Amino acid sequence: MAIFAHQNAVMFQHCDPAGIVFYPRYFEMINAVVETFFDTVVGWSFNQMHVVERMGVPMGRIQSDFHAPTRLGDVMEWSFAFARVGGASADFTLKGRCGGQDRLTVRGTLVLVHLDQMKAQRWPQAVREILVNYSEETV
Repeated sequence: MAIFAHQNAVMFQHCDPAGIVFYPRYFEMINAVVETFFDTVVGWSFNQMHVVERMGVPMGRIQSDFHAPTRLGDVMEWSFAFARVGGASADFTLKGRCGGQDRLTVRGTLVLVHLDQMKAQRWPQAVREILVNYSEETV
């Protein structure tokens, strides 16, 4: 199983006045990890996916556990892998660490959706094969 790794610096825009990441900003970082994964690993940029093909991968479910605060200037180290790849959805685990310390763990479900019909669609076979390569099990 492959694990996707991504890093981002914590910037002023991510923080509250105390210099700690404001928790909704983590969700923007999570989306950036997902978007970067689809662009760099799958080869399916969000522009191609959303604008050209009218597809999307919204969250069907998301659960987060916050372990420790993250501060302005820290560098987040993300690891992303799928726990299950289904026909039209995929469960994932995303961990955020900084300096070897767990900061948050996220478990969620992405659903492939046709944006005009707002209905779930099966993963294209080539995409599914890549997701499976980054998964622990398949269904």
